[in-house]
Amino acid sequence: MATGTALMKLIFDRKKKASSTKEGTIELRITYKRIQRFAVTGIRVLPKHWRDGRIVNRLDALELQNALDMYVLNARKTVNDLMERGRLDMDTIVADINHASERQITANVPHEKKLMDYFTERAAIRKYGRSEDSQERYDRFLRWFDQWGGMLTFADITEANIMRMDEALTRQGMKDCSKWGNYHRFLNSFIIDAIDEGIMQRNPYKHIHINKDKSGGDALEKYLTAGEFARLAAMDPPIDYLRHARDLFIFQTYTCLSYVDMAAFDPARIREVKGRPMYVGRRGKTRQEFTFLLLPQAQEILERYGGKLPMMSNQKYNQYLKMLATMAGINKPVSSHWARHTGATLLLNSGVEMEVVSKVLGHSSTKMTRQIYAKLLDETIAEEMEKMI
Repeated sequence: MATGTALMKLIFDRKKKASSTKEGTIELRITYKRIQRFAVTGIRVLPKHWRDGRIVNRLDALELQNALDMYVLNARKTVNDLMERGRLDMDTIVADINHASERQITANVPHEKKLMDYFTERAAIRKYGRSEDSQERYDRFLRWFDQWGGMLTFADITEANIMRMDEALTRQGMKDCSKWGNYHRFLNSFIIDAIDEGIMQRNPYKHIHINKDKSGGDALEKYLTAGEFARLAAMDPPIDYLRHARDLFIFQTYTCLSYVDMAAFDPARIREVKGRPMYVGRRGKTRQEFTFLLLPQAQEILERYGGKLPMMSNQKYNQYLKMLATMAGINKPVSSHWARHTGATLLLNSGVEMEVVSKVLGHSSTKMTRQIYAKLLDETIAEEMEKMI
């Protein structure tokens, strides 16, 4: 029987990589006979969401904290059991804890329920109210995933198997943007559902890099025309949260900010350049610098809320935007990222140079901007030249 006491403590951002826009890792530190080991819990939060050893100020704070508490409880049970049997080994303790934790969680899942059964149930819920195209994309993923057969149980959802899935898609000649947008994205959404329900504890996608390469994707299909944007902006929603969503979309469009960068918007970064208000920041996603002129329409929104934007969760924001689009007679699945593309298309159609638009968007090069918006320019040229007919 092992002697002594094993101490445990949750540690946030041990490697000091978190920032106001970048989440930090929560780890469990196990100390035994002056030897320390760190087990990754799989949960990441921003510094402002971690206080006195607990997750706070998030819509899903309770769910995440429950998952964290369960992880610690399972870890303590594992350590105590190993000590009782005299088999506590600090070189393998992290693997022992994670293995026991996964075993405990999957024990709560009915053994007769296959992975495909769960995915099919969740897909039926996620498809509800969506366009026919979106529903078909879920069905297409389910058909492919079932035929591939590389994962049959929740225990099969590992980093290694996700990489094998990516390799299988590559062998079929799929581009990165298609692999992510039509396959990995759906698997990731089902994993998130399983974590929310307590069936799984960690998301393997957080520990491997799957290239999304959206530069060749369908960005052009995700923007509002000038007329559609004008209709949405002119609306007077009867409910505060809808007005807030509308104002956020207007602000995003006139700044070309992503949702993450809009959430991190800091008025203190506004600088006057030749009498004009300029904003300079770094994208939370790529850390690429961007800059833009704070146009009067964006200034008006900012002043309306005393310099602090009425932020809400991205999920709620997207939900409200779809409601606003319906109210405005826009038959498109509008989401927060549409504002960024809408702003870029309005700039290009107004004759703003590609290099300037690239800097506003925070792209690493104009090549990326041209890849995304080249088709738009072709369409614009065609429309302009048709005026000569």
